[in-house]
Amino acid sequence: MNVTNLPSPPSALTAIILAAGMGSRIRPLTDNCPKCLLKVGGITILERMITNIRECGIADMIIVLGYLDSKVENFVANTFPDLSVQFVVNDRFAETNTGYSLMLTEALTRETGFVKFDADVVFDKNILRKLIDSDYENCLCIDRNIQLDAEEVKVVVEADNRVVEVSKTADTKLAIGESIGIEKISSTCAKALFAELRAVMAQSANHQQYYEFAYEKLIEKDTSFHALDITGLDWTEIDTKEDFLSANQLFGCGRDEELRHAEVDQDFMLNHGNPDLPALSR
Repeated sequence: MNVTNLPSPPSALTAIILAAGMGSRIRPLTDNCPKCLLKVGGITILERMITNIRECGIADMIIVLGYLDSKVENFVANTFPDLSVQFVVNDRFAETNTGYSLMLTEALTRETGFVKFDADVVFDKNILRKLIDSDYENCLCIDRNIQLDAEEVKVVVEADNRVVEVSKTADTKLAIGESIGIEKISSTCAKALFAELRAVMAQSANHQQYYEFAYEKLIEKDTSFHALDITGLDWTEIDTKEDFLSANQLFGCGRDEELRHAEVDQDFMLNHGNPDLPALSR
């Protein structure tokens, strides 16, 4: 019996999935489809995410919608009819960012701790199990085996693995890796985090800030965040067409039916998008 495939015991944590974005960098694939409903390895990103969350023992979910919100809500209702889920719509998705979306979930969290997911991350469920089981109350999943450039959310830590900086502008020479977009936040920290988000978002100039901006504000006030090393476990974030093809290679390789899905998507992109994309290999 493979122990890793056994369902986890119920968790008191809530899952918060941020799925409001337009996915503009991966167009035309997202012209009529939310990014989280694109298929990777023959399964939509969101379906894989929700399945992983449930199998790791988290029953309650909050999903922040925005772009093509009804398509996501209908998909969830049809695919997971018994799911305990609440939806909140960020009507200002075109002019705001992840910090604003996360702020909108405050009233629905009922002051519980939560795990926050970016809806464009495809990941091995053992990453989530490791996160839930971690003794750290507040922690960010980080991958050390990443070429750090301007786009990555970089993490700088002290000797005790305590995070001192988490941002795209952090010095690559000081950073130990990339934050993958999945974090665990305790109930105590959640109260302070939402208060910080409200204060930050009170100024319209901050509406494009990422949620990490609020994390850093809390770190400055001596709230402890730690880095959880998940290096070696499979994950990918899908921002571009190249990311999408790489994700299908990572999560579809060796499964002919899933590769056929990936090849169809690749053909679409080659005909409508970037002609220089690499070919999928078997």
